[in-house]
Amino acid sequence: MKEHLIIYNTLTRKKEVFEPINPPFVGLYVCGPTVYGDAHLGHARPAITFDLVFRYLQHLGYKVRYVRNITDVGHLTNDSDDGEDKIEKKAKLDRLEPMEIVQFYTNRYHKNMEQLNTLPPSIEPHASGHIIEQEELVKKILDNGYAYESDGSIYFDVDAYSKKYNYGKLSGRRVDELIANTRQLDGQSEKRNPADFALWKKATPEHIMRWPSPWGDGFPGWHLECSCMSQKYLGDRFDIHGGGLDLQFPHHECEIAQSTAAYGHEAVKYWMHNNMVTINGQKMGKSLGNFITLYQLFSGDNDVLEQAYSPMTIRFFILQAHYRSPLDFSNEALKAAQKGYERMMAAVNALDKIKPSAENTVAIDDLSAKCHEAMNDDLNTPILISHLFDGVRLINSLIAGNEKINPDNLTKLKKLYHDFVFDILGLKAESESASQDREVMGKILDMVMSIRTEAKQKKDWATSDKIRDELKAAGVIIKDTKDGYEWSLEN
Repeated sequence: MKEHLIIYNTLTRKKEVFEPINPPFVGLYVCGPTVYGDAHLGHARPAITFDLVFRYLQHLGYKVRYVRNITDVGHLTNDSDDGEDKIEKKAKLDRLEPMEIVQFYTNRYHKNMEQLNTLPPSIEPHASGHIIEQEELVKKILDNGYAYESDGSIYFDVDAYSKKYNYGKLSGRRVDELIANTRQLDGQSEKRNPADFALWKKATPEHIMRWPSPWGDGFPGWHLECSCMSQKYLGDRFDIHGGGLDLQFPHHECEIAQSTAAYGHEAVKYWMHNNMVTINGQKMGKSLGNFITLYQLFSGDNDVLEQAYSPMTIRFFILQAHYRSPLDFSNEALKAAQKGYERMMAAVNALDKIKPSAENTVAIDDLSAKCHEAMNDDLNTPILISHLFDGVRLINSLIAGNEKINPDNLTKLKKLYHDFVFDILGLKAESESASQDREVMGKILDMVMSIRTEAKQKKDWATSDKIRDELKAAGVIIKDTKDGYEWSLEN
């Protein structure tokens, strides 16, 4: 490769020159969503971060197999080995089959990903579709002496593993501290050690999602699926494993242990983690109840939001921060991102207004080199965007006639912006921002609802109901209030 991409490896805690195991092929695995609710802003960050990785590796000429999983079984409500399966819990509440929940929210997740212009992965495996493979992986770990059975459940033996390998190397945690911090009273757990984690859980009689196994009916542990599916599709040694920083422990730590216990070596060469989206300095997440869904962001239907924000505004907002830096939500930051995105797209559109000249006073190769240098330095999108805005000033200067550019350099300039704005950053043109669309719709609705109000005052219930029903059929939900009405888009 001509480019020397440098990425930060969470495992070694330093930047390293990216050298694929089997160039030009690259294996990229990213932890996808647990599909029991709508994706929120926190979910958008890893999706966009690793879409950027995927896009840039392809730009450099690598042949990338990008695998992103769907977690549809085994992820318990408290992210450990206790509680209910998150999807099963939702299914019971809604009186649906678990796979109805999975299909519904997977479809909505895919819609969100399409709106954010993320490329679909090469393979998107489901945990529930790989039960047999997960059982076989459990057998390997058992046979190698790093797991044990306890009342129909199989647990990973952290103590046995730690006698030969370093459990905690990814997160920097020590086994003795883990044991001390999770110590339980004797007889209260079926685990030998409180730091042990489930590979396979025995299903209780009321548990819906269950599969037969050599140890009885049960279901796989949450951590097992990624070890199984990443190695099924990328081999037992592959290049990059990505995910949010919140997955570093215990999820990714357990993945390393499982793979090493099964095969005698680690599977992943480079671990990459994006930092969190925060709101008022606190991690945004469903468990904390402080999340804003992507559908709410795009429609403006959340009390925290001052307006709707378009998908490209959200994408630009995320890309303005380095993927390893925390990103704090605020309406002010999103409005600034909206202006930045619109300014960037206006400049791209203005490229066609530039008239080439025989004379040339600009150095496009220097701008291109700076853009590549930013991306090659651990995907530094904030620096890249700053260079692109330097180019925006250049574009405006060329249109004003203050600078001159010859045909060859104009072709290079157009290609540079096409490559970096569209192909690498993954931005795309939007005819109107979501906030403008919503403002226009609000004015139209005010007019329609004034007609409905007049009809109600005249006790013309047929007209009043017809307006409400026609709006509903068009996807607009009207809710009458004491102060008038509220509206939302049916997603």
